[in-house]
Amino acid sequence: MNEYLAIIKSVVLKNYFNFEGRATRKEFWTYTIALMIVNLILICIPKAGPIISGLLSLALLCPSLGVGARRLHDINKSGWFQLISLIPLVGVIILIVKWAKEGDKGVNQYGEEPVTPTEA
Repeated sequence: MNEYLAIIKSVVLKNYFNFEGRATRKEFWTYTIALMIVNLILICIPKAGPIISGLLSLALLCPSLGVGARRLHDINKSGWFQLISLIPLVGVIILIVKWAKEGDKGVNQYGEEPVTPTEA
């Protein structure tokens, strides 16, 4: 459990505005799933829940885009590739498939092979 909290803390606190480098699948999916779970819980709270969920999502927009860009860097794609999600339905599916791919081994144009924040 502490490992997952360290990953989330790393994405939100240490890499809030970081769009450079690479992110592991574990780092990306831990953060993304945790954010989805928190938002689902907040939405279930009557009246204020959806508002709080929206504000949380807005506050975490930069780290979410940043970890998404770093994840794409790990497969040697530009972070701008996230814009493909603007294509209805198909774009999101393509992006999820790219995020799920195994990252490049060794060095690529975006840097060294990443390590999970708890391994560093």
